[in-house]
Amino acid sequence: MPPSGRPRLARRALAEGFATFALVFAGCGAIVTDARSGGSLGAAGVGLVFGLVIMVMVYATGHLSGAHINPAVTVAFTLTRHFPARDAVAYVAAQLAGAAAGALVLLAAWPSAPAHLGATRPAVGTATALLYDAVLTAILMFVIMAVSTFGGPITGASMNPARSFGPALASWHWHDLWIYVAAPGAGAALGALAYQLVRGERD
Repeated sequence: MPPSGRPRLARRALAEGFATFALVFAGCGAIVTDARSGGSLGAAGVGLVFGLVIMVMVYATGHLSGAHINPAVTVAFTLTRHFPARDAVAYVAAQLAGAAAGALVLLAAWPSAPAHLGATRPAVGTATALLYDAVLTAILMFVIMAVSTFGGPITGASMNPARSFGPALASWHWHDLWIYVAAPGAGAALGALAYQLVRGERD
């Protein structure tokens, strides 16, 4: 969702950081709550929290920053020339910082780090996890590109390097993090290119 360009870059990046903070704090907080309560939320409940917080943050920050809330989305927009490369670095840095802050706040509230603070860990082999997260992110990016104005139990359905980075940093649980960087990056680029192909964009 490309921004209007009117607000200064610092304010737009701050909006991205805050939105990503909210995503990790609320979404990963739901995972922690589910673990602490013996599965009272379940996969559907946790997924609903993630979906709702993204929806709310899109409404709250979309007019300021475009509400990428995801480094893979920012990089894909940049690769397809829908977003200036000079702004992408600030966006990605803000998203990672926001995700880390959200996870560190959760760590302060839950020092025992239940469920590794929502760190993404595959329940399948590396190749399967990589494929699933890439395909899920491609679908996500295709939908995002189209609107532009079921994988949870398998990989954690991250589709977002920042969402995986924050909890990994706070819980110091780095196992297989590369999957959640490589797969969303590849998937987002694939989804954005697929949308351009379907739409028939020439530039």
